[in-house]
Amino acid sequence: MSDPVTALLAAIAVASAAVVLLWPDRGVMARWRRTRRMNDRMHGEHTLKYLYESEVNAVVTSLQSVAGATGLSVDEAAVLLQQLVDRRLIVVDREGIHLTSSGREMGLHVLRAHRLWESYLADHTGFPEPEWHGRAHDLEHGLSPAEVDALSARLQHPIRDPHGDPIPTAEGEFSGQRGVPLTSAPLDQPLRILHMEDEPKAVYAQLVAQGLHPGSSVRLVEISPERVRLAAGGAEHALDPLAAASISVTPLAQGKRAEEPVGEPLGSLRPGEEGRVLSISRRCRGPERRRFMDLGVLPGTVIRAEMRSPNGDPTAYRVRDALIALRAEQAEVIRVERLPQARAAAL
Repeated sequence: MSDPVTALLAAIAVASAAVVLLWPDRGVMARWRRTRRMNDRMHGEHTLKYLYESEVNAVVTSLQSVAGATGLSVDEAAVLLQQLVDRRLIVVDREGIHLTSSGREMGLHVLRAHRLWESYLADHTGFPEPEWHGRAHDLEHGLSPAEVDALSARLQHPIRDPHGDPIPTAEGEFSGQRGVPLTSAPLDQPLRILHMEDEPKAVYAQLVAQGLHPGSSVRLVEISPERVRLAAGGAEHALDPLAAASISVTPLAQGKRAEEPVGEPLGSLRPGEEGRVLSISRRCRGPERRRFMDLGVLPGTVIRAEMRSPNGDPTAYRVRDALIALRAEQAEVIRVERLPQARAAAL
């Protein structure tokens, strides 16, 4: 190949690379700048949400707490806070970090969008519970106030998200009771779970695995530096103090009751046994709850356990004239009254 041809091909390659890299709007650099601006915006809005929530709860914030809440290094958080100062969204002085009226308005907007999205994900999608918070964190950005109002209306204006956090109105008003940490609650008194903190994820997953959720009736049995024991749902649970502190409870008023599980889980039936449905737990929400109802899993329905898979899960159940397979965690949320064998045989 001649030198002029080689030089021409090299020039074409360089030009092509430059086009890919520098093309306005579609080039690599343009896309990188858009991504960076979006990330900066998300970090900024997340910080304002965190500062607003801290202000509402009378929690003192700092550079270190902002870094922890946003997942940034202390140096990155310092740069972010300075950007918010420059935009007149916050003020930093010797007493701490404070929202301006504009920053407070934006923090309220993002917090409201986040909690409404969590409610939407819980009631209208099939995403598992541990994913609600992270997905809502991604969705909370970019909605206008009118779009947030429309989302609230679609959900019939809930006052609490699925974790029990109060959802503010557009004016910043909160409804409902405020709880106390489970670790500060009195022993051997009827309590109702008001809220479960959804971060850190590992702690929240531990609570979900124990079958706990807002609305559950609990009783504190023992508290020590090593563990916290509580009774809930007819069973006793042991939590480490960190997990227990992430639960907020409120005493049950005289004559009132929280959600009280009755009967036993459907999964406790052995093949050949039958049970009459009493209820479906409140923690079963959205499409899965609707699927159960479509299949006829309603109070009064008799369900028969037919067979278990060789490894024990799932189990096949006969619901009316249909045979369905349910995993152990699905059968756990259906409470039944076990029918005596003789009575079951007569049905």
